[in-house]
Amino acid sequence: MRRLLGYLRRFWLRYAIGMLCTFGTATLAMAVPTLLRSGINAIQAGHYQRLPKVALLICLAATAMGVVRWFSRFMIFNAGRDIEYEIRKDLFTRLLWLGPQFFERFQTGDLMSRMINDINALRMMVGMGLLSAVNAPLYYIYALILMVSIDPRLTAASIIPYIVMFAIVRRISRSLMARNLQVQEGLGRIGAKVQESLAGIHVIKAYCVEEHETARFRQLNQEYNEQGLALARLRGIMAPLVRLAAASSSMIVLIYGGSQVMSHRMSLGDLVAFMGYLAQLAWPTLSLSYLINIYQRGRASLARLNQIFDAPLPWAVTALSDGRIGSTQGEPEDRAEISGAVQWRNVSFSYFAWLGDGKGGQPYALRDINVAVPAGSKLAIVGRTGAGKSTMVKLLTRMLEPTQGEVLIDGRNIRELPLNRLRQVVGVVPQEANLFSQTITYNVAFGRIEASAEAVSQAVEVAGLRSDLNAMPRGLETIVGERGMALSGGQKQRVTIARALVYDTPILVLDDALASVDTETERNVLQNLAAAPGRHRTTIVVSHRASTVRDADLIIVLEQGRIAERGTHESLMERGGIYAELFRRQLLEEELAAY
Repeated sequence: MRRLLGYLRRFWLRYAIGMLCTFGTATLAMAVPTLLRSGINAIQAGHYQRLPKVALLICLAATAMGVVRWFSRFMIFNAGRDIEYEIRKDLFTRLLWLGPQFFERFQTGDLMSRMINDINALRMMVGMGLLSAVNAPLYYIYALILMVSIDPRLTAASIIPYIVMFAIVRRISRSLMARNLQVQEGLGRIGAKVQESLAGIHVIKAYCVEEHETARFRQLNQEYNEQGLALARLRGIMAPLVRLAAASSSMIVLIYGGSQVMSHRMSLGDLVAFMGYLAQLAWPTLSLSYLINIYQRGRASLARLNQIFDAPLPWAVTALSDGRIGSTQGEPEDRAEISGAVQWRNVSFSYFAWLGDGKGGQPYALRDINVAVPAGSKLAIVGRTGAGKSTMVKLLTRMLEPTQGEVLIDGRNIRELPLNRLRQVVGVVPQEANLFSQTITYNVAFGRIEASAEAVSQAVEVAGLRSDLNAMPRGLETIVGERGMALSGGQKQRVTIARALVYDTPILVLDDALASVDTETERNVLQNLAAAPGRHRTTIVVSHRASTVRDADLIIVLEQGRIAERGTHESLMERGGIYAELFRRQLLEEELAAY
């Protein structure tokens, strides 16, 4: 709750005004029974001339109460909306800065549910829930003081049903937190399943497993429905309990209070006022069940959101000099020119150590990697699937941290570079093309939103997309659809290459970025990159195709996480080892594909 209190403090003035108005509302509400008592006593005494004045005062009090109540809700509910906005903004920022370990644990649909449903529950908690939390005690204190002033014994008798009710509600409320948490988690699982199924809809249709997926969703939906019904049954007990307590209390007042009036120990006006004060407890008492539900649901939602807020940040982020997530203000200026020399020095990496699993003896994805790449040269990393090629380049951008050793740029450990600066000098084109549901122009210029049309056009030309664009009615303004569904796999990969060219970094990493195109197209794109005017960049090409990297200045062959071979194309072919075998096999495959 400490984190939520921090947000509440930001809007303390609005809450203070809202609470003050709530106090005013309660005062005006209690004035109405007092005025009724005065009017009835005036009737009994025969002072009829006082009735118009009493009636006018009752109307004014009711009108003022309505205005003040509206203003109190306006202030408190708007503050709740602003807190919802702030939490959602901070949560989204946090998600953007969390590392890959976090996203290994949580599904996208579940995170979306937390961003929407759980934050909405918190808004209700700091809005209507907070108002009810102040309203109910205030009305009880106010009404009980006035009731005791009329008849203490009648007051004691009338609140017995409420005391019994509170005891029962307290026992029930203990289960509400757990039930609400189950419902919120169930909703998260449904969201995750829907997102997963829609993202993989082509696979589902291709394998004709619609019925299987429907059954899986039906099971999740049934579980969520049962959890919701269990929670509803628990909630359903609350309102009848409150109404039973209110009705029992009214019955006691009518019987006991009526006898007091008949024996002339209490005036009729006092009995009417007493009933009026008791009636003022009806809404706070009814809101009690609502308040408990909102509070327990809010607590459950806050616990789920704290799993995101409290998730450890990657070392690369926590090492930001100013310690503020999402901000580069305050970082030391680091605008030294980067030439692009890259070195892996004694680097080993284990995913088990990275995830915090296992103690010693864990298998290594990379072992004793030593490679130096001069600025402006081209390094090719080849090897079979699972050899560690992508892991090696992820260490360069600090998506992963070395278990041992260090990675250097221009002789400087990349840990010494601010994270934003590092990723401004290393452009990466991953094998999986991630596109946004916007135009091709938007996706190409994503890293440099201010990029000129000329820069975008030149990048598209180098990436080999020009002929594809000519076949599209809207060219660069074509909407690619969600995750680039309107484009082929090869087109998506070339869009991401164009994006990296517009980003214009001194180091460019192509992580099997042309795996979805044929060998000839891949060779042409790589030749275009080498001949492109502008920056003389260091290029690191990861490929499972040895035939497309023959022009690299240095080729390393990874085998089971170690460098098995290194050299130029000619020297490796003369050696007749793994590289030569891969090269000849791929040439044979290309020849067979040509027939």
